[in-house]
Amino acid sequence: MNFYAITYTYSPSTSDARDRVRPTHVDFLQQRFENGELRVSGPVDSGAGALLVIGAESEQAALALMDQDPFALEGLIAQRDIRRWDVFFGKDKL
Repeated sequence: MNFYAITYTYSPSTSDARDRVRPTHVDFLQQRFENGELRVSGPVDSGAGALLVIGAESEQAALALMDQDPFALEGLIAQRDIRRWDVFFGKDKL
């Protein structure tokens, strides 16, 4: 299994829509966390974006998973970036 750090950047103009969609977004993330695909996540820069660490077999699989995020489905992510992350230290190496 590989790990991928995915960052979201939000536009301030989508704030109201994100508030509306957030409950389903959180439910989606909770389900991914419970099944082990999402390792950690949370907002960055006072909510201007988010950082998510995903465990997946490939970059394509990680992106396909996050394409299902309600924020993505509703077009609320202004920019999404992904980087493979090789973990050397961490609680059980995630």
